[in-house]
Amino acid sequence: CVNISQIRIYFLKKDTKMAELKGKEYLKKKLYLVKGSVRRRYAYYSQENSKRSDSPVIPVKVVNRYQSRLGWCTKAVDALANRLMFDGFDDDNFDIWEIFKYNNKDVFFDSAIRSALISACSFAYISPDEEGYPRLQVIDGKNATGIIDPITNMLTEGYAILETDDKGQIQADAYFTPDYTEYSFSDGRSEVTANETGYPLLVPIIYHPNAHKPFGQSRISKDMMSLQDKAEEIITNMDVSAAFYSFPQKYLLGTAQDSGFDNVKATFSSFLEIPKDEDGDKPTVGQFNQTSMSPLVEQFNTYAKAFAGISGLTTDDLGFVSENPSSAESIKAGHGDLERLVGKAQDIFGSCFLNVGLVAACLRDDFHYKRRVLYETKPVWKPAFVMDNSAIGSFGDAILKINQAVPEGISAKTIERLTGIPIDG
Repeated sequence: CVNISQIRIYFLKKDTKMAELKGKEYLKKKLYLVKGSVRRRYAYYSQENSKRSDSPVIPVKVVNRYQSRLGWCTKAVDALANRLMFDGFDDDNFDIWEIFKYNNKDVFFDSAIRSALISACSFAYISPDEEGYPRLQVIDGKNATGIIDPITNMLTEGYAILETDDKGQIQADAYFTPDYTEYSFSDGRSEVTANETGYPLLVPIIYHPNAHKPFGQSRISKDMMSLQDKAEEIITNMDVSAAFYSFPQKYLLGTAQDSGFDNVKATFSSFLEIPKDEDGDKPTVGQFNQTSMSPLVEQFNTYAKAFAGISGLTTDDLGFVSENPSSAESIKAGHGDLERLVGKAQDIFGSCFLNVGLVAACLRDDFHYKRRVLYETKPVWKPAFVMDNSAIGSFGDAILKINQAVPEGISAKTIERLTGIPIDG
């Protein structure tokens, strides 16, 4: 026997939950507002950004002729992404690592992390294959959005563009809720499929979130883009100045208008022959002071140091290689800020990958698991900095002393996780 009042309360709660959804049109407008910012950052990452020079001295056509480009923002993303190597889960009670292994995990993790670093947030779209097993697909931040739960960092509803044509026109998109997924197609067709997982089949993978920006912040920050723009302008000025440096500008005073003087010959010739006119007069020849490249080089170095400071890199990473090669210890010490960035990124990305695995496991088992059931499962990462031989020797001595004082204080698994060296047995 079921209490009628309980049934009414259940449907009232269910209707209230559905009423709180923002809806597909709201999410489409939200995605439109952030698309421009994400596209700009992808342009900086792929070095396709173009900034018109505001210089009152150098004409725009001269700037366009050189088209100076720098890859500093690309380096800032890749230097962090290449050190984030996901290595599975400890205490994987629900075999979620198996789902990732069957979904080309190496490409999935690299694509998800790199896209999240560029656009602040990428998304894992989870769908069943012909046999009902979960498939994982990465969608970047300019093609998906949603409403996030600040406690679990999972979506309460989401929207994603699944397919576009060559002109960028939407061919298929989807609206995700905890109870169903609605697919729409360019030919007017729509399809609604039931969702038994209890979670939207779109999971965010976030970089550097906070209370003000729950969807995170891009690794390519505004100050990085500004410094790269300024450095590119300096390179253009250096290219233009190099022409004047190689061929100093000369001048003539007192020539007749019909002298027929060859400007090209005067530019490239070491000796000029200028005959006197009928009255015996000759023009005055002079040369402007040669342009110095030193101020431009110093200004470019200043921008490089500023960019390295805000990105956690060193000037060596930006191409300013020192004469004396650095040891592994000095390189790691110089990347202290980058190491801390890697640690924080591992924490948040690990939690996001747990969310992906949870929803995928719910789809695989056709059962709604609570988020708290994964409290024992821990994400595992490969070491961000590989030890050299001397560091491994020192580390081995330390392990020996610790295990002598505390038997089996450091296990073989811990050694493998800290050094990256696979240990059998």
